Amino acid sequence: MRRTLAKASFHAALNLLFFAVLATLVLASTYYLTRNSIALSVEKEKLKLIAQVVPPQLYDNAIVQDTLQLPPSELLGTDEAGMAYLARLKGEPSAVVLQVIAPDGYSGKIALIVAIARNGEISGVRVVSHHETPGLGDYIEIARSNWIKGFDGASQAKYKDGDWKVKKDGGSFDYVAGATITPRAVVKAVHKALRYFEQHRATLLAPVPVATAVKEKTK
Repeated sequence: MRRTLAKASFHAALNLLFFAVLATLVLASTYYLTRNSIALSVEKEKLKLIAQVVPPQLYDNAIVQDTLQLPPSELLGTDEAGMAYLARLKGEPSAVVLQVIAPDGYSGKIALIVAIARNGEISGVRVVSHHETPGLGDYIEIARSNWIKGFDGASQAKYKDGDWKVKKDGGSFDYVAGATITPRAVVKAVHKALRYFEQHRATLLAPVPVATAVKEKTK
């Protein structure tokens, strides 16, 4: 009886091991078969969003692939390394798209991209993701409101530090009554992104390396 039970347990364990290995192989195969298409899809979505904040006349490079890795930054609200997407026109830097986090939204972090032209003016801001209360925080999304376009053309030169607040707090930016926390967080994050740009302008707007420039000319 004991031998029978031991034998049954052994076969059950073998079956479990077999199906675990099979499941692992299937998952691994699916990943390898689809990873290229997934990466392409992600790149297309990034390009679609970036195209909304960087006018096409500002770049002729593959902006999604022309990136600069940035270390974690308090001004960007990031606690992990991030990416800056670099726009170039005829090899010269024309704008940069920064990944920014507003950590103090009403319901948590708000992920943004902030595009800043070479002259220091914002060419566009878009919300990538958020968890704000439906119906109250939704207006920061371009699909639901034009509020986010209020940053277009803004710069450190145009607005003083005290202007980077919602009008309720004595600043220059609109807000929706009853939903002040969300725009406060976004305005603060965008202002910090501009400060980051000014502090790291030389790095973010560095010219194309000679080797890269030569390679592009030979295409």
